[in-house]
Amino acid sequence: MSTIEEKRVFGERGGDTAVYLATEAGVVRVAVAADRIGTFGLERRCVARDLAVVDGRLAVATDEDVLLGEEETGFGPAHAIGGSDAPIAAGPDGGESRVARYGNDGWTDLGTTSEVRAIDGDLIATAEGVYRAGTALQHVGLEDVSDVSTPGVPLAATSDALYRLGNGWMVELEGAFDLVAADRRSSPGTLDRACAIGDDRPFVLGGGDDANGGDGDGGENGWRPIDRPATPAALAVADALYLATEDGRLFVDAGDGWRSQALGIGSVRAMVLG
Repeated sequence: MSTIEEKRVFGERGGDTAVYLATEAGVVRVAVAADRIGTFGLERRCVARDLAVVDGRLAVATDEDVLLGEEETGFGPAHAIGGSDAPIAAGPDGGESRVARYGNDGWTDLGTTSEVRAIDGDLIATAEGVYRAGTALQHVGLEDVSDVSTPGVPLAATSDALYRLGNGWMVELEGAFDLVAADRRSSPGTLDRACAIGDDRPFVLGGGDDANGGDGDGGENGWRPIDRPATPAALAVADALYLATEDGRLFVDAGDGWRSQALGIGSVRAMVLG
């Protein structure tokens, strides 16, 4: 049987999207052109807990440290990473999570909170709700938050609804949601493309005929349900929709239905587009 180290090749193409996965084996990079899944291989061996693109660099939370590109930053064990201009990381601190921001002088602690489940931009999803990372941690509402997305308009996936941040947090979709992601190219104040995954199926916003079918109309607040090919552990959105399962199968839909490839890895925890 082939192994991940062989960096299997299904064809070299220009203009590929780099899809990075955080796994128990390390950081896996997959080249995808439209919905064609091509070269994939292990970029760095570690126990990767989370990934983010911060100021154009790949940041990785591992069980030993936070990596920024090839740089070890001295944070210590981390389970969540995010940030926009500078990395914001969370790691274990007794029964809570320590949150800190990385800068020229190293890590600056922002405070501790209950279990951090996800970080995107300066928003942090926790069991206690959403926090904003400024000079310190500021609680900005909601409860039992599983995931957050900040491009365009902030979104929060919670145990009772999907919320959009406007004049306070406003319900977008009723029901429990686990994952949410938006296209990082979304202009401030607008959502060009987004996806949220709840108990029953994914919902997408935007994209029209270019992603996941449909004409972009209908559904609650412009969201429309689509078929879910499998139970995802990670989600990303750009010109296509990307889902990854915990056991290492990548699904891509660029408008003509789902295509997938088993990557020969397991314990997928997070995904980001390079």
